[in-house]
Amino acid sequence: MEKRITKAIIPAAGLGTRFLPATKAMPKEMLPILTKPTIQYIVEEAVESGIEDILIVTGKGKRAIEDHFDNNFELEDNLLRKEKYELLEEVRASSRVEIHYIRQKEAKGLGHAIWCARKFIGNEPFAVLLGDDIVQAEKPCLKQLIEQYNRTQASIIGVQQVAEEDTERYGIIDPSEKNDRSYRVRNFVEKPKKGTAPSNLAILGRYILTPEIFPFLGQHNIGKGGEIQLTDAIQQLNSIQKVFAYEFEGKRYDVGEMLGFIRTTMEFALNHEEYGREVENIMEELLLTRSSLVLKT
Repeated sequence: MEKRITKAIIPAAGLGTRFLPATKAMPKEMLPILTKPTIQYIVEEAVESGIEDILIVTGKGKRAIEDHFDNNFELEDNLLRKEKYELLEEVRASSRVEIHYIRQKEAKGLGHAIWCARKFIGNEPFAVLLGDDIVQAEKPCLKQLIEQYNRTQASIIGVQQVAEEDTERYGIIDPSEKNDRSYRVRNFVEKPKKGTAPSNLAILGRYILTPEIFPFLGQHNIGKGGEIQLTDAIQQLNSIQKVFAYEFEGKRYDVGEMLGFIRTTMEFALNHEEYGREVENIMEELLLTRSSLVLKT
């Protein structure tokens, strides 16, 4: 019998060391892109894709995530009395999702974080969305993958092409067959050494996985970086059942590192309905000022 994808896992237990000292007391997932924390973009994509239950895997010092998706009666009452109805609706939107939480007690890697969710998932296929990747697409990225799962009833890994020099930063697929945007995969390689990547198709933070992956994650095998890697378990899963990759449509933003975060913020600001033109003027002014200073020196 075909099973629907109704559950999603969002790992959010990382230490956020690339954004220190800002993340010393604030979860990196709460760093805002304009007026919304990055994790809210991820949750909204899941909801728009038809996900009904979300489990966020947190760690020490991540309480702000739970508070953000909870009701805030005092704030809502204040906005209501001041007749700020549009802002009130935006605040309420973040608390209308069925979200569950579990803590990853030890920082053992992404694979371990997914393994921590095994009892929540049970014997169902499920989605995984990583918080470092925001995808803007006409059809939500996760929904594209779910449609592929409905067709194949097999695990689907979201991929896109990256520059050859960047392949060592990602899990990379070694495709054996291609059908339109879908690939049958021979091997999954976690962060291959420079010049050894089997392709430039990188795994970019969106997965549909079958529950058969949990026994492999439960082996707690240590991979790259001394952590339990999800990519390694997917490779093992691929040995017993078909795993496909799908080159999803849409623009992916890497908010897990500083330059990517800055670029995303700038682009979202430029596209802002109300402030976009003013932001453009500010940027032009800053660039002109910088150019004149360079000429003077």
